[in-house]
Amino acid sequence: MSEENKKTNEKSEVFEWVKSIILAIVIAVLIKSFLFNTTYVLGNSMYPTLYERDRLFANKIPLYFSGPNRGDIIILEAPDDPDKDYIKRVIGVGGDTVAIIDGYVYLNGQLLKEDYIDENAYTHVYGENYWEVPEGYVFVLGDNRKEGASKDSRYFGCIPLESVKGIVNFRYFPFNHRFGRVR
Repeated sequence: MSEENKKTNEKSEVFEWVKSIILAIVIAVLIKSFLFNTTYVLGNSMYPTLYERDRLFANKIPLYFSGPNRGDIIILEAPDDPDKDYIKRVIGVGGDTVAIIDGYVYLNGQLLKEDYIDENAYTHVYGENYWEVPEGYVFVLGDNRKEGASKDSRYFGCIPLESVKGIVNFRYFPFNHRFGRVR
């Protein structure tokens, strides 16, 4: 093989590597922008479902078709700080009513069965105790109902669907009994 052919082959190989790396970066950006996201838990507002430093996958695909459903855990842009995200559970969707009476949550007039919170947990209110969820909004609560443990719709009201960034469905760290699907 001549020296000129060697140089051409080397240039061609370098070009192929550069193309592959650029393509991989573009695909990764598209996936992160439109399909999936990763996040981690900072704080204890979702305890006992999520623990601090849990690492999670969030799915964006349902947001293009139906939005989050009641019971979904979502990542949302914090209403009080656009540089911060919150992780909360959807309690009510557009058209629902949510009331908190004597520490219990009522959805559309019915006591909400919340098997994901600590037994005997008391849901505190901070001012209002009744909300009508407008279309295009959700009402969210943290699973940790101890007083002051979760900044959620009891503080800032209903959340517009535009601020929802993904639906949490999988915990990928830590690699212990909590690894896997999140409910």
